[in-house]
Amino acid sequence: MLKGIDPRLNADVLHVLRMMGHGDALIIADMNFPSDSVARKTSYGRLLRMDNLTAAQAVEAVLSVFPLDTFVDDFAGRMEIVGEPNTIPPVQTEVQDKINQAEGSDRPMFGIERFAFYDIARQSYAVIQTGERRFYGCFMLRKGVIPPQE
Repeated sequence: MLKGIDPRLNADVLHVLRMMGHGDALIIADMNFPSDSVARKTSYGRLLRMDNLTAAQAVEAVLSVFPLDTFVDDFAGRMEIVGEPNTIPPVQTEVQDKINQAEGSDRPMFGIERFAFYDIARQSYAVIQTGERRFYGCFMLRKGVIPPQE
């Protein structure tokens, strides 16, 4: 246990979040996503796990230490529902709420078509599989920067 660090963040996840740089993409995936096979193609090359957490809980923990990119429109994305790209299911609303809380503003995630999401995931830095059982609980977060202290 560490002071000031969300206990839901395990050592492997903290290690990878620290290694990532500005602009690197992180995938938060549900239980149905082909996480292991996709993770093998990422920069990190191994699957990370945050078992027994919903997608929103995992995102909340990650965003406690992970700045989102403020320089780009694709700072956060959600996997679109097949055939219903504008439908936002509850799992995605919950994650959007966590992003809004972390950012202190309302910056909506952009939708990513299912197979395009797989492509982005393979090109990402790492994949974290959560315990999320609801469909379309898959998200991309792009790492930002922490400004110097003045």
